[in-house]
Amino acid sequence: MVVVTSAKPQAEAQNPNLALPQQWQMLENYRTVWEDGRVLDAFVGSALILAPTIAIVLTVGSLASWILARRGGRVLAVVYAIGISGIVLPPAVVTVVLLLRQLGIDGTIPGMVGVYVGMYLSTVIFFVTGFVRTVPPELEEAARVDGAKPLTVFFRIILPLLRPVLATATILISLYVWNDVFYAFFVVGGRVDTLPLNLFQVASAGLYLENWHLIFAYVVLMSLPLLVVFAVAQRRIISGVTSGAVK
Repeated sequence: MVVVTSAKPQAEAQNPNLALPQQWQMLENYRTVWEDGRVLDAFVGSALILAPTIAIVLTVGSLASWILARRGGRVLAVVYAIGISGIVLPPAVVTVVLLLRQLGIDGTIPGMVGVYVGMYLSTVIFFVTGFVRTVPPELEEAARVDGAKPLTVFFRIILPLLRPVLATATILISLYVWNDVFYAFFVVGGRVDTLPLNLFQVASAGLYLENWHLIFAYVVLMSLPLLVVFAVAQRRIISGVTSGAVK
């Protein structure tokens, strides 16, 4: 319905449905959105937030998961429980915003990255810890016998084996961050453009007000990058989930 409506003129798009347009104007709608909707600027803003978030979450989360999976004890069991608690415990938005103000990073890209890292680190720890437990410890012992340091063992032995589960975590977190408007509205709203925030703003402006053909065209453009990634990597998602979370 979104794709079909994005190809209709304004009059036909007033009541979105699955009927094909009587008059196709897909290229005109997408050109209008691209030129007047600041899509490129919002895309850059989303990318500047997404890229460091993914890099920090995967690096810190995979290193922590390796330690949590290989070492036992009650203390680390408690640490693991705290580490994955973010999956079920929602962040307090007001407290987060006040904390960012105290740190002087509210309304900035580093502040938004910090919020996302804190929110989604639990997801990586949950998936990767279960996956690491399926990796034979003998591989690491053989590397240590050859004189490898801990970080060398991780980056040369463990990290290459984590590609399926890290691909899964990357796609899931990318979906969360790319489509988020709620937390971004309170943290960087009005100071940094992201695609969902920009859509919210322009949908309330005169150009997009009740113009569903333009709103849906924007939604399609915003969704294309992740739809392509998901289509290419869907098998890795399934293998990563079954190898990590289930085991």
